[in-house]
Amino acid sequence: MTGDWDWSRIVFDHVKIGVRDAEASRRFYRTVLAPLGIPPLWEGDHGGQYANLVLSSNAAPGGPIHIAFVARSRDEVDAFHRAGVDAGYDDNGAPGVREHYSSEAAGRYYAAFLLDPDGNNVEAVRREEF
Repeated sequence: MTGDWDWSRIVFDHVKIGVRDAEASRRFYRTVLAPLGIPPLWEGDHGGQYANLVLSSNAAPGGPIHIAFVARSRDEVDAFHRAGVDAGYDDNGAPGVREHYSSEAAGRYYAAFLLDPDGNNVEAVRREEF
């Protein structure tokens, strides 16, 4: 393993996931990604795109999978979690530092977790310097 990885480097152009109910998934991602400043790029009958994440009801759901979105601050992580819980989505981990994911190389790991309508673990994470 190398300790000099550039965490700002973009390595995926996009990720596509299959969803059972396009409207329920669009509603979830619209709700929880708004506090992170991630708007829908497009939405249609069969899905939508939110930055580099594409949802499609034309693809078979897999998983559950884990998706982690970058937050620019702890406040954004907190707002992501609060927006989801306030909208009735399942909490899968309240905001806080996750020491077991923190390291000198990767930074201090502050995150929160929600479950989307397909049971995927959706996270907002802020990496901070020690």
